[in-house]
Formats: sequence, C-alpha cells, structure tokens
Amino acid sequence: MRRREFIKGIGGAAIAWPLAARAQQSKVWRVGVLILGNADAQSFGTELREGLRKSGYIEGQNIEYVFRSADNNITVLSKLAAELVVLKVDVLVALYTPCALAAQKATRDIPIVTVSGDPVGLGLVASLAQPGGNITGISLMAPELHGKCVELFRDMLPSVHRVALVGNGADPLSKPMLEQVQLVGRTTGIEIAPVVMVSGQDELDAALSRAKEARADAVVVQASLSTQHLVNLAFKHRLPVATVSRSFAEVGGLMSYGVDGPDAFRRTAVFVDKILRGGKPADLPVEQPTKFELVINLKTAKALDLKISEQVLLRADTIIE
Repeated sequence: MRRREFIKGIGGAAIAWPLAARAQQSKVWRVGVLILGNADAQSFGTELREGLRKSGYIEGQNIEYVFRSADNNITVLSKLAAELVVLKVDVLVALYTPCALAAQKATRDIPIVTVSGDPVGLGLVASLAQPGGNITGISLMAPELHGKCVELFRDMLPSVHRVALVGNGADPLSKPMLEQVQLVGRTTGIEIAPVVMVSGQDELDAALSRAKEARADAVVVQASLSTQHLVNLAFKHRLPVATVSRSFAEVGGLMSYGVDGPDAFRRTAVFVDKILRGGKPADLPVEQPTKFELVINLKTAKALDLKISEQVLLRADTIIE
C-alpha cells in the first residue's frame, strides 16, 4: 500500500515536472530598451540581442524586445521610460547616462541595467560593489576618456595647439567631462577653446562654426552628441572631431577613444540573463571596463587632408580605410 502510494507519488511528480517546465519555457520575457538614438544605437541593439541569443533566448519564442528611441531629443526620455514601465517589461536596459537617469526616475521596482558614466556620482547606485537598489550595469569612465581625446590630438597632429570642446548641456556628465578635458589641456599645454554647450543636435552647426571662427585645430565632442549629423557637419566645416564612441569613427568621424563598445554592450546581456534567472540588481556589482580602444578613420583623415602621426597609427586598435 505504501509502496503503491510511493510509486503513485513519483508518477505524479514526473507528470507535474514537465508541465511546470513547459510553463516556464512558455514564458516570454519582455526586455525594454531605452536609447538616446546616437551613433551607438544600432551596435547596441545588435550586441544585446546576440548576447542573449547565445544564452538561449530566441526572439519571438521566449523573449521580446521593446525599443524606445529619443532620436537624440533628451527631453522625451522621461516619457519613453514611463511607456516601458506601463508595458510592464521584465528588465529595462538604458544606454548612456541620460537614459539611465530617466529609467531611474520612472521606476524603483523594475530591474534596470545601465551603460553609463559615473553611476555612483550620479546617484544611480550606492556603490560599484553593492548597488543596493534596482539598478546595476557597466560604468564607462566617460569624463576621463574625453580628456584622453585631447592628449591623442596632440600626439596625432603636431600642429594642434587649440582644441574646442562641444558639450551636451542636457547631459549630467557635461560638467565632469568639461573638468577632465580642461585638466588634460593644462597638463599637455593645449588650449581648450572655445567651450560651447549645446542643448541639442540643431545647435551643433553653430557650435562647429564658432570653433572654426576661433581657429580651433580640432574638436572634442561629448559622446551623447555623436551622430551621423555631427560627422556631416565635421566635413562641412573641415574640422577633425573626436569623441569616446567607437560608432562615431565607424560612421565617418576622425577618431574615437573609449571603452570597447561592442564588448560593453554584450556584457549588458549577461546582466539581463542573470536578472531573468532570478538575480537582484542590488546584489550584482557594477562592472568597470578593462579594455579600451583607439579607432582612427584614415579615410576621413585623407578627406580632410590630415597626415596622422605614424606613431599614433601604430597605437591604433582599428584603422578604417
């Protein structure tokens, strides 16, 4: 009797387990993605999808992506983040600081994975080791890397003595970025002038015009402004322009120096996977980059009649010809 009951119990469990497993497998996770819409947007979407595909998530079967792009208009980010919250996404992924702050404002409940600069200083997390809330992700060290662009201009173009800076006044990282660029300017003997803060893409043409009129030899632009539009304006004003976003160089900008973007984007998939498997952002340490890359678009250099130092070309991780 007991043996029969035991066997019956085992049988019931055997039947119940596949049903539970099938129910779990039938779950379609919804991942919300908030992007500003700059040059990195396409690469980010590609790497995030590929990273999750390798972890067993198949779009249309067990995962769904809901993208919201601000098309480079920071003022609409809060609205777009709120839309993703209403859609009850399981995880919200935010690319770059303005998106991360908008996501934080929109929800304290939905797990958020960010790719942003200085998450501790901006109040996104309590600390890198113990985020402590609903946010984790990757820290980009963006302010320091903008300063590195000034140093690279000095090395790659010996004629550079004055570098203009164009910052995004709507980006909370504009102040620390400005401080870092000016610090490097002082230590390298490069004059940082003019400094122009813009509030959107429609002001970039005037900003580069001002740089040209001030006889700036080159321009460093904040990464959140790096778009194809900026590349077109750089050609129009015949100015060498650099930023920290790899995609900027890939779409025609002269130079980028920063975190290995595709690698960082793939790492976001690891965070998303851990969260979908039950991990809590509060317990997932924020990662800092260990790999940086210099990308030079030699085709653009030739179009601008620039002769890049051979020493710098040898330092480049990628040369686009």
